[in-house]
Amino acid sequence: VVDNLYNTVLEAGTHKAPSIKVAEASKIIENSQRDVNIAFMNELAKIFNAMDIDTNDVIEAASSKWNFIPLHPGLVGGHCIGVDPYYLIQKAQVYGVMPHIMSNARRLNDSMGEYVANQVIKYMNKKAILIKDADILILGFSFKENCADVRNTKVVDIYNTLAEYTNNITIYDPNVDVSLVNKEYDIRVENVLKQKKYDTIILAVAHNEFLSIDLAPFMKDNSVVYDVKGVLPKNIIDARL
Repeated sequence: VVDNLYNTVLEAGTHKAPSIKVAEASKIIENSQRDVNIAFMNELAKIFNAMDIDTNDVIEAASSKWNFIPLHPGLVGGHCIGVDPYYLIQKAQVYGVMPHIMSNARRLNDSMGEYVANQVIKYMNKKAILIKDADILILGFSFKENCADVRNTKVVDIYNTLAEYTNNITIYDPNVDVSLVNKEYDIRVENVLKQKKYDTIILAVAHNEFLSIDLAPFMKDNSVVYDVKGVLPKNIIDARL
């Protein structure tokens, strides 16, 4: 019955699993695998940042080998990748198995928002920008590019970490429902970017609107620009994840 129903809407067809358990397990390991793979890239980013090596340059070079999987570091949020592994982790423990790799991947990925914020603070300190007096702009709030979904977004962790030092934080996202964000997170997000110069700009989400944005009118002479997604020109940024 389920297979017939799915085949009425799925042009690519279906794979009929032996049981519902197998079908559910296959879906949950799909998202868990992506979570683990991204965690590996995030760990590499931390290592290479400490070594003053550009992670994206390393990935580009490694991608020249045919069997390299070209994933990138980043924030892992949303209602699938950031959630599904916990179901399998919990169920595994019920059966007496401790899933170390998945558990460590979850902890690492959940820490990346705070890590980004602390990296930004480091570069602000290098330019003698006092964070308590700084105006900070965060571009993007949804959990991924070109969508309005803010469920489990890790941009909130960047905001909360920086908010421990300053209240002068503007979040701009033209895609999200600002009233929903205010209700769910008690955070104000702007749908319109006001003309103003900022001490620090963080590109957190790679919305199409941001790919060609001219940041110059919003920058001061010594502004810090941090690119979480690795999509901005290298000549205008101070660092990227």
